[in-house]
Amino acid sequence: MANETIRLAQYAASCRYEDIPPDVVGRAKQCIADTVAAITFGADLPWSRIIAAYSEKTGAGGNSRILAPCGGRVHAPAAALANGALAHAFEMDNLTWPSTGVHPGATLLAAGLAVAQERGSSGRELITAFVAGAEVMIRIGRATRHSNEGRGFHAPGTTGPFGAAIACGKLMGLDPERMRNALGIAGSLACGLMEFARSGTGAMVKRLHLGRAAESGVLAASLAADGFTGPVSVLEGAFGFLRVFCGSEFDPAELTRDLGTDYATRTIMLKRFACHITAHTPVQAILELRSEHGYAADDVAGIGIEGNDKMATVNNIRSPSDIMMAQYSIPFCVALAHYRDPRDPASFDEKALHDKQIRALADRVTVAVGSDRPAPLAARVTIKLEDGRVLSRLVADFPGTPQRPLDRAELQEKFLLSTRRYDVGAMRKIFDRLQDLENESNLDWVGVPAS
Repeated sequence: MANETIRLAQYAASCRYEDIPPDVVGRAKQCIADTVAAITFGADLPWSRIIAAYSEKTGAGGNSRILAPCGGRVHAPAAALANGALAHAFEMDNLTWPSTGVHPGATLLAAGLAVAQERGSSGRELITAFVAGAEVMIRIGRATRHSNEGRGFHAPGTTGPFGAAIACGKLMGLDPERMRNALGIAGSLACGLMEFARSGTGAMVKRLHLGRAAESGVLAASLAADGFTGPVSVLEGAFGFLRVFCGSEFDPAELTRDLGTDYATRTIMLKRFACHITAHTPVQAILELRSEHGYAADDVAGIGIEGNDKMATVNNIRSPSDIMMAQYSIPFCVALAHYRDPRDPASFDEKALHDKQIRALADRVTVAVGSDRPAPLAARVTIKLEDGRVLSRLVADFPGTPQRPLDRAELQEKFLLSTRRYDVGAMRKIFDRLQDLENESNLDWVGVPAS
């Protein structure tokens, strides 16, 4: 009888900080700091304010903080809901390389910090919970082969509850049996549909999926702690997560492959641009070509992009209807990179959406499936200029990937850029403390100053 769910629960329950390699601890801390910045930037957006207000109204009276200016103290599930949605509010939160359909920070940090603040946990305990959750959740994502999204499910909304349940369960000190039950419960809380991307409407729900995943993890772990049970084979069973969400396209062996020896946390990738991950290699190619050749945006006659199937279909949106769909659109993001700095999340605003030059250039971008792809997100970009020159660049990665990780100075630059509307001194102190997180005795200080 297969027992992958049991093995994952046993691993998570026994995971110790002392056994985690230093570089894995470092990657987890980078992801945590990156997520705090993403939440902070996303807090003031209209869709974020709606969710934060709802969380404050329904969750008041707890010890967990919503990471927004003057964010209220609420109970852990409400904080997880709000912070998870805020983290994913503007296409800035981290994921994995290659993509496995998980967003570690938005699910693990949002849920784990909420429980840690509620229980008075230390930074070291949060890091341990984060790594345990990442090791389980990323493996679940790998096992799906990302086929859940091909069937119409928003992948991180389906994988997120499992990782969040593990992180929260670790902070609650669940034994293997209760940790297994937390996974079993989380399976019935997995959700998220991709219709927003197909219809071009209702993209606010995309942000909600990550908040619900984090909130579901708190719920699953809390119920399991009190003796509530879930199916022992929730992942691999005949009517378990993989078969129901992925059909016939999944690999259960990935659930426990090299568990405890090869750390999946190392594959966490930090975004550098506030847009969908499929646009990152094309945008990086534009930055490199413009730096090398110095051509002007108005010199461009047309742009051809060759990438993967998703780039050529789901993200090939020629005329996005709102800024959320614009961030999902490769043609728009590539055009924006010619007129604005894509590294600055403020570049993606309503003025950009309605900028006639950006829209006109986006209309001259074609996206097709390419055969020369050394990495899953690799893209070849070909620029045709009005003077007849043709410039081409194949890009397989970008700053923030495991192959090209950000150093402390680069991470701080991104952190302070994302949080610049707040007091720079206060945000710099928060960043520095996050870099020394393992030595923090409590996490009550993690928050956002009033703007």
